[in-house]
Amino acid sequence: MKTIQFREAVQQAMSEEMRKDDTIYLMGEEVAEYNGAYKASKGMLDEFGPDRVIDTPIAELGFSGIGVGSAMNGNRPIIEFMTFNFSLVGIDQIINNAAKMRQMSGGQFNIPIVFRGPTASAGQLGATHSQAFESWFANCPGLKVIVPSNPYDAKGLLKAAIRDNDPVIFMESEQMYGDKGEVPEEEYVIEIGKADIKREGSDVTIVSFGKIIKEAYKAADKLAEDDISCEIIDLRTIRPMDHETILESVKKTNRLVILEEAWPFGNIATEITYQVQSKAFDYLDAPIVKINTADTPAPYSPVLLKEWLPNSDDVIKAVKQVMYID
Repeated sequence: MKTIQFREAVQQAMSEEMRKDDTIYLMGEEVAEYNGAYKASKGMLDEFGPDRVIDTPIAELGFSGIGVGSAMNGNRPIIEFMTFNFSLVGIDQIINNAAKMRQMSGGQFNIPIVFRGPTASAGQLGATHSQAFESWFANCPGLKVIVPSNPYDAKGLLKAAIRDNDPVIFMESEQMYGDKGEVPEEEYVIEIGKADIKREGSDVTIVSFGKIIKEAYKAADKLAEDDISCEIIDLRTIRPMDHETILESVKKTNRLVILEEAWPFGNIATEITYQVQSKAFDYLDAPIVKINTADTPAPYSPVLLKEWLPNSDDVIKAVKQVMYID
């Protein structure tokens, strides 16, 4: 095992796959000459050249469409968005072409493409740069959606995404690129669609994903001081979702808290809540509690942003609520 940063895990996954398959290329704003806006493609232009690491104009609709078209012609593009907030400019290509082309062509065209970049808030970047779109993309049949929370998962899942014959949305975080974690030096791939139990527990299940899961870890450590045992599940893949791992955990703990960095209405936590009440209702000893951001655009003020974003205190409060502890 070697300790590396999240950005290095992303770079390694892309480079390793590109060395094995010359139909894979990376395209996006500042991915080449600048080594990536977050240095997640550092050194790749030098190794693979400008035909396979391609800087683009600020035109997400254009280079997303080029990626989809090239995937239809036998390539395996990786399209980087500087942030998924900017993917909205190219969302027509993702939703109406990438996600639907296989069905609309009667299976004649696979679309092996990865759209990747950071999602959700990243500090004081304002409302238009602080949005979580996981539930938007997961709502669309034909797309797979992955949101890793650490370097190990990021590398293994990105390699799986690049090899997948369907379009994959791979969502990272600007605030995780510097996070460090142990990653095997030998090759490994993580199966898409498998959640991971990051912490075993017996009193309450906490489900989360992406960078906000760190708040669940903090809360679990604090709650352990009061002999409250939390089981933490990292979804890793939003679609397809690993319902079985969640259901089996709830059947053991009988309580569920869901932590998600997204607006409250119609999100991933809402879907999980439905699945659990539908398939494990008799196992629940308390109503499910979901923790989300405030139902407003993200504020710029640091004081307001702190109140807007879920934190470990919110998780502790929710856990005590489902355990009926004052």
